[in-house]
Amino acid sequence: MELDLKGDDLKSVLNRLRRAQGQITGVIKMIEEGRDCEEVVTQLAAASRALDRAGFAIIATGLQQCVADIESGRRSGEDADAMKARLEKLFLSLA
Repeated sequence: MELDLKGDDLKSVLNRLRRAQGQITGVIKMIEEGRDCEEVVTQLAAASRALDRAGFAIIATGLQQCVADIESGRRSGEDADAMKARLEKLFLSLA
């Protein structure tokens, strides 16, 4: 399954990933500075949520592409069932 992110979908996923990257960098700095545990965990939780949201957006795009392929006849039968199983497995990996 090829990921085809474009336009607003691409921008949204990249923004979420960059936000997570910044938050993780912040967590590392906080740990190095010996900051309060609660502050570190709060920042780490925010990074985790940003990564989860990026992952869900990627999976949602994959689902949309899969449905479009099925509706257009590019995927059918076993191929569509296999794709559905793969997408479900990906979704559950984030849950």
